[in-house]
Amino acid sequence: MTAPPSTFPVQFQQPSVSGLSQITSSLYISNGVAANNKFMLSSNQITSIINVSVEVVNTFYEDIQYVQVPVADTPMSRLCDFFDPIADHIHSVEMKQGRTLLHCVAGVSRSAALCLAYLMKYHAMSLLDAHTWTKSCRPIIRPNNGFWEQLIHYEFQLFGRNTVHMVNSSMGLIPDIYEKEVHLMVPL
Repeated sequence: MTAPPSTFPVQFQQPSVSGLSQITSSLYISNGVAANNKFMLSSNQITSIINVSVEVVNTFYEDIQYVQVPVADTPMSRLCDFFDPIADHIHSVEMKQGRTLLHCVAGVSRSAALCLAYLMKYHAMSLLDAHTWTKSCRPIIRPNNGFWEQLIHYEFQLFGRNTVHMVNSSMGLIPDIYEKEVHLMVPL
């Protein structure tokens, strides 16, 4: 994996799955509950919240800009329609010295997929490196297979090559980075 860009946290924090997980100096991921916690938002100086769900209702706080991405966590959902606009939004917030919180219901699939798209577009990270980095910051991330297919297509669009591929397994089509996990699974 390439070294994280300078906008990544210099002092790496312990990964948090219930609170906010810091991905770069200006980007965080969380679940819906943490995204509505005023203390967490203010203590992390969040200025923009992107709600990537149809289920979570945000509590609106003053001085925070809200963006809604109404996508369900299903493999058929077209999250790819939001890759560029959301990556551009995160980047513009960073350029104004702001901080963005990406969240869905659990901070596992939808918000993680948009985070990976942002890291590819604005930090020139491969999909594999973006996933490895984000997983080190938030170990529970696991975009659904439909989002993986969209991210793989997006990586090819950006760089003309792929570092992650969909492969056949006993569980159906999966990203090759999950192959070891599937082989370790014991049938019940």
